Amino acid sequence: MKVAVVGAGAWGTALAISAAQQHHVVLWARNPAHAQSLQRERCNTQYLPGVALPSALQISHGPVADLLPGLDLLVLATPVAALRSTLENLAPHMGATPVVWVCKGFAPENGGPLPHEVAHAVSPSLMGGALSGPSFAIEVARGQPTALVAASAHALVRERMAAVFHSPSLRVYGNDDIVGVEVGGAVKNVLAIATGLCDGMQLGLNARAALITRGLTEITRLGLAMGARADTFMGLSGLGDLVLTATGDLSRNRQVGMALAQGKSLSDILQALGHVAEGVYTAHTVVQRAQHLGVDMPIAQAVVSVLQGHTTPQQAVAALMGRGAKGE
Repeated sequence: MKVAVVGAGAWGTALAISAAQQHHVVLWARNPAHAQSLQRERCNTQYLPGVALPSALQISHGPVADLLPGLDLLVLATPVAALRSTLENLAPHMGATPVVWVCKGFAPENGGPLPHEVAHAVSPSLMGGALSGPSFAIEVARGQPTALVAASAHALVRERMAAVFHSPSLRVYGNDDIVGVEVGGAVKNVLAIATGLCDGMQLGLNARAALITRGLTEITRLGLAMGARADTFMGLSGLGDLVLTATGDLSRNRQVGMALAQGKSLSDILQALGHVAEGVYTAHTVVQRAQHLGVDMPIAQAVVSVLQGHTTPQQAVAALMGRGAKGE
């Protein structure tokens, strides 16, 4: 199959490496200098140092529209904030090409839409879907065992994602509940910041377990209010992604929380991180959508308060622990 991956960050590069073991893959980089480095070094030294690019993987930085003719799957590996502009640029040229986005979060736009809502607004006839689930890019790039969810309302798109990415090291499960899959992928980043705060303050394993469990409840509440199915949140894109992002040392969102707990400023943390931590930009929108729907999300609200500097991590914990007793 012929595949193009737009976005040569860590995740786009990892998926391109994985798919190139079985298919004809082109990895597109926005920055010409980055594309030249990828071609010259045959390694993404900026985002995935030490992982060689397959010899068959092609690199491009020309017009993305030139990659579309005869394409079996277009993979958009841009941050969620860039999804709309990317789709708007490509929509006139895509035709019936299936599209998959791998970003997680609510877009920083009016109303805070999920990625599939952005795609529908740009092109209602688009055949698209999301590839999500518990996955660190470096482990996928190294061929370590991983399981992902191919979510789409279109069976063809789910099947195409599975055909491209399913391999001996990467299992792909289909799911038609794209709302649930995207809510899980977005909100877990916010809760990973909360868990990082918990671990950074050395509150203990009991506190971490409680935070993850109650966090999953918040994800589920919001998802159900948005039309998702409850069982989705017990799967890879719900519980699985939350556990990985909240406890894995490679999690950028967890690193943000730990650094905040150590008293570092958010601006210094993000500058040192060097990668996008989607939870930082998604947290406020998550809470806004929850409030609009009448959904109670105290942990997410506490994260927003800390990120905005309204409360300290210690005050946020005290506020959460001081809430009245209630049924689970």
